[in-house]
Amino acid sequence: ICILACSIARKKTVSFSSMPSDRKMNSTAACMAFMMEGCEMKKFRSNSRMYSRYFLLDPDMRWLRWEPSKKDSEKAKLEIKSIKEVRLGKKTPVLRSNGLSDQFPDECAFSIIYGDNYESLDLVASTADVVSTWVMGLRYLVSYGRHMVGVVEPSQPSVRTSWIGSMFELADPERQGHIDLFRATQIIKGLNPGMRESRIELKFKELQKAKDCYGEGIDLDIFVEAYCELCTRPEIFFLLVQFSSNKEYLDSKDLMLFVEVEQGVEGVTEEMCREIVRKFEPSAEGRDNGYLSIDGFTHYLLSSECHIFDPQHKHVCQDMAQPLSHYYINSSHNASLLEDHYWGSSDLSSYVRALRMGCRSLEVVVWDGVDCEPVVYVRSSVASQLAFCKVVDVINQYAFESSEYPLILCLVTHCSVPQQRVMAQHLKKILGDKLHIEPPNMEDHYLPSPEKLKGKILIKGKSLPSDSQDSEGEVTDEEEGFEMSRRMMGGDDKDQLNGIGCKQLRLCKELSDLVTLCKSVQFRDFETSKREQKHWKICSFNEVDANRFANEFPEDFVSYNKRFLSRVYPTPMRIDASNMNPQDFWKCGCQIVAMNYQTPGLMMDLNLGWFRQNGNCGYVLRPAIMREEVSYFSANARDSLPGVSAQLLHIKVISGQNLPKPRGSAAKGDVVEPYIYVEIHGIPADCAEQRTKTVSQNGDNPIFDESFEFQINLPELAALRFVVLDDDYIGDEFIGQYTIPFECLLPGYRHVPLQSLTGEFLPNTTLFVHVAITNRRGGGKAHKRGLSVRKGRKAREYTSTKTTGIKVVDELFRASTQSLREATDLRENVQNAMVSFKELCGLTPAANMKQCILTVSSWLMNSERAQRVTVDLSGAYPTMEAHGPVPELLRKVLTAYDTMIQTSRTLIESADGVYSKLTQAQRAGLDFHEDLHRIGAREGLKGRKLQKAMESYAWNITVLKVCSFSLCSIMLFPLYLI
Repeated sequence: ICILACSIARKKTVSFSSMPSDRKMNSTAACMAFMMEGCEMKKFRSNSRMYSRYFLLDPDMRWLRWEPSKKDSEKAKLEIKSIKEVRLGKKTPVLRSNGLSDQFPDECAFSIIYGDNYESLDLVASTADVVSTWVMGLRYLVSYGRHMVGVVEPSQPSVRTSWIGSMFELADPERQGHIDLFRATQIIKGLNPGMRESRIELKFKELQKAKDCYGEGIDLDIFVEAYCELCTRPEIFFLLVQFSSNKEYLDSKDLMLFVEVEQGVEGVTEEMCREIVRKFEPSAEGRDNGYLSIDGFTHYLLSSECHIFDPQHKHVCQDMAQPLSHYYINSSHNASLLEDHYWGSSDLSSYVRALRMGCRSLEVVVWDGVDCEPVVYVRSSVASQLAFCKVVDVINQYAFESSEYPLILCLVTHCSVPQQRVMAQHLKKILGDKLHIEPPNMEDHYLPSPEKLKGKILIKGKSLPSDSQDSEGEVTDEEEGFEMSRRMMGGDDKDQLNGIGCKQLRLCKELSDLVTLCKSVQFRDFETSKREQKHWKICSFNEVDANRFANEFPEDFVSYNKRFLSRVYPTPMRIDASNMNPQDFWKCGCQIVAMNYQTPGLMMDLNLGWFRQNGNCGYVLRPAIMREEVSYFSANARDSLPGVSAQLLHIKVISGQNLPKPRGSAAKGDVVEPYIYVEIHGIPADCAEQRTKTVSQNGDNPIFDESFEFQINLPELAALRFVVLDDDYIGDEFIGQYTIPFECLLPGYRHVPLQSLTGEFLPNTTLFVHVAITNRRGGGKAHKRGLSVRKGRKAREYTSTKTTGIKVVDELFRASTQSLREATDLRENVQNAMVSFKELCGLTPAANMKQCILTVSSWLMNSERAQRVTVDLSGAYPTMEAHGPVPELLRKVLTAYDTMIQTSRTLIESADGVYSKLTQAQRAGLDFHEDLHRIGAREGLKGRKLQKAMESYAWNITVLKVCSFSLCSIMLFPLYLI
């Protein structure tokens, strides 16, 4: 433990915040100068009283003073060497107290922990920028206070300045000592591609004017100064200093700690970190010595290795052996159109674009053409037509370029029987073996899996009865294509059945036989479908009807989609080809939500972002609660799910880089005044949005420094969207956006690439954010765990079972009540103990155990008095014990650690028994599943009462499943700790 303490004691919690915008804080010298000038801040006492004081750092950097004060001036001061720790945010009992916590934002508060008794000086500044300056400067003094020689005025060139000098020398081969403005500008722009040339030139001219050499060549000193001011990002500079054992770079051990503790990467080695240095450090000296300078660190944080999107999801990473109905399927509506339904022209490139974007369901609307050649178009005008055979040929070429999983071809046929036969011939001839023609297995209850259907094209459409021997027959045409044509050509509303267009259509057997696993049928009601519909039959829903079902029968709609495919298409009233919100139907389990790919905007952002999470293969596995045969889920859930504690997403929007003017904006000049919306899209209980302030200075590289917290009840169906807008706009305000599924988020400091309205990535345009997820259920990645609010036993919410009205079933579930309470207590006790330990360490619930150990060890190493704490790993459970007297705060920390270990021990030793009881109750409950309807009817339940009994039964089974799973998940942490 002593070795561990020595190696990590110098590390501190990282400040997110930036420097004041009116002065560039790109060095510790700038921080010291600001602190010596001083500023006014509010000082808080334990009695919740507040005092305004002027704080400043002594010129000798040994004392922090404040004035005015009733105290003697010699008492209104704090010796720097007595400071144990500087905490950013509300991380002391004083600042967390109810009387103060809501009076100011977290970013404007910080605390100085000092003295052998770990007292706190709690301060609040006017802005987060001022807080950052003080936190940065004080932490630096605490770390290097005894070795301050050369801090403010370095006596020799640093690794960075030496490298910048070498760049200057390459541009000055004749050793004239200066280079022209254009050349100097191009060098800096080459090293920072996103930076505007006008900004670089202006900086050079400002520095020349300040040194009375305006109009002359750029010498080395001006070049180095300009580069440091332009290319030093303060938020990254602060981050480097907090983790650096040397004031100007990170060595491999520093970097290893950052990658493991802050970025949540497991299994980090020094060799991996040395490889990062070799890859991203620009200076030869740094690479040779294994140092990562501020420039190398910036390059690393901007690289794909620190992208917010988890690279595991760039490849197919989900189980692809589930039935087809268990997946969301990327779908296109009217894929041939380039624009809207009235004015848009058809083009083959639209099909290519959709397929390359991962689309796995294409709609093809076919009409009679001249010379018995069917044509494709989607509006009343026949001016823009595509030959059906050419459309099929393009689909054949590009069907599996981006994904090897099955493609569903939705045929909407308005052709005469002779041209239908031509369609069938083209499909068989062009698609060949790719065409799926095997009839469905009558003994199966579900469709085959995407894995089993790899490389196959499925035809969705109407079909004749399987026992029909005639060469043609009549079928009901209730597809959306007819609905569109009816509205455009003035059809009668009498041709409507259940809100869907309806007329008779002659269909030839040749075309009918090509429809195997996706036979279109008319939807009547959920009870009829449950009783009569076969698994290979699919219903299409107008978005209006689908919305009505989602609102009136949310549980039934979810249950229906567990077994059957459903397709939702836009109402024909969307003549502008606008898009519906796919989340409205994904929450119901609808697999195929047809989108107008030609229309960009929020809805397409959600669709394209959502389908990135499984290698962009066009298929995303639906949440288990929507797939399991016996489970309860309501599409309109506005509260937490049964037995599931919500997860909390903590987002810190730190800064933006190289933000352009909105495309189409009529505002003059290059001024951008950006603000950001952070949005959550998912089930109704999760949908939320929050916005940052508008940054009016340095808008193309703004500093936001704002934190947001979102409650996520169903992570598997949630997506996070960043939208950057311009407050100083005339016309278009949109700058860029990025949408990412919740399950693809990586924790830590991450850059977010921004996309244009049409989906192209904007070059060198990013947001810099910090991500943390607390109280995350199990399921895999090394996310940070914890809770933001502790619940005592009296305030604890226990999930209970519901009464079904069936005596024997109710008795079974009632017997499991105690086990459910025990499982909740075990889980909550461990989580509460963890939060207590973290808070006493001065950290947030989002912190991890490594950060806690960092803090405790830093206290020990920075103490003036000899203090010794050992960790005993010889027993079954690790203990932490103090030897000799220790301060009261450290004593409380050790007690909290012991409580955490003891609650973890209780969990580990008791969980198996509780888990066994829960699973036994679950299995016993499932034994009633097949006969539940009959048992309920026998006890006199019918109609809505019987339906309610079935829902309560599914709720109870879901509660037992989820509580069992949560118990197993929380056990992972104690086992990891031990």
